[in-house]
Amino acid sequence: MSLERLWAGWRSAYVAEAAASSATGQPVGQPVGQAAEGPGATEGPGSRCVFCAILSSGLPDLESHVIWRHRSGRVAALLNAYPYTSGHFMAMPTRHVADLEELDAEESAALWEGLSLGVRALKAAYQPDGVNVGANLGRAAGAGVPGHFHLHVLPRWVGDTNFMTALAEARVLPEPLSGTASKLRAAWPNV
Repeated sequence: MSLERLWAGWRSAYVAEAAASSATGQPVGQPVGQAAEGPGATEGPGSRCVFCAILSSGLPDLESHVIWRHRSGRVAALLNAYPYTSGHFMAMPTRHVADLEELDAEESAALWEGLSLGVRALKAAYQPDGVNVGANLGRAAGAGVPGHFHLHVLPRWVGDTNFMTALAEARVLPEPLSGTASKLRAAWPNV
């Protein structure tokens, strides 16, 4: 069998534009100096980090879908507003910091503690076959909010991919975020 080669000459222009937009803080295709709009508009000139806005909103955690805060106040867990599946939450430092290596020792310890507690809560509330835990470090790695480091935690089940995701590029979520938040809060271990 011979090696197939697929040429995509347009990719080099796209990657160059993406690198330039990363340097200016503007999304690809967004003119420099204009604020981005829509669900991904969380950073850049004239905008505020969505995680910082939620964590410092002053709203009760029940309303903002914050499901846990570390006793130090340095780490929190909140639901993903666009979950892959019910139960999908994110653990993060409350301080706006972009990179894993920028966390101080107290934040790292609190984040790991929160992650461990959150996985236990997820397992108790949803009885999944497995759990995905991961981080997208930087926009090129898929981070939707690259300026605020966070970890994704979500339950997985054997055979949980169905035709809606595979063919229709849509997900069916069987419960509202408020229901997910209630389940996870109730299952979250108190320490």
